[in-house]
Amino acid sequence: MKSSLAEHIERSENRPDIERGSVLDFASLSATHLLHRAGQHAEELFARASGHLGITARQFIVLAAIDGMDQPSQTTLCVVSGIDRSTLADIVRRLEMRGLIHRERTKADARMYAVQVTDEGRSILMRALPIARDVEEELLTGFSNSDREAFKALLRRIVPGASEAA
Repeated sequence: MKSSLAEHIERSENRPDIERGSVLDFASLSATHLLHRAGQHAEELFARASGHLGITARQFIVLAAIDGMDQPSQTTLCVVSGIDRSTLADIVRRLEMRGLIHRERTKADARMYAVQVTDEGRSILMRALPIARDVEEELLTGFSNSDREAFKALLRRIVPGASEAA
């Protein structure tokens, strides 16, 4: 079964109504557009697979970052996750409302919060991990193992700061 991204590319490449070399031809097959579409597709796969857990792919990465660090600040979480400050604040608020994380003001700076995963949050995170792995497998199903590693290495080269984390 082809992904919606693969179908889009195939339609774009085989549509007689898209003039080769046109702005639309470039735009529909540009790296910017394809990365965006690939991201949408990955989010959709994760949402379908993890719907019963009630967390999104972004919430998963935030939970993983909080769990993997010693009471990180929200600023640190922005750097680690690559999620902008306002979106991260909303994610943290939602996770806290669900009881998946706990946050408290830091002693060093009363304006900052330190966050940690609750037992319930860790349970959700551990249940989501195999789902995230399955989603990645489905997302990269058409790639050989070496192509998967090369693809992820290329993505790390695009994403600022991601190469240092590898």
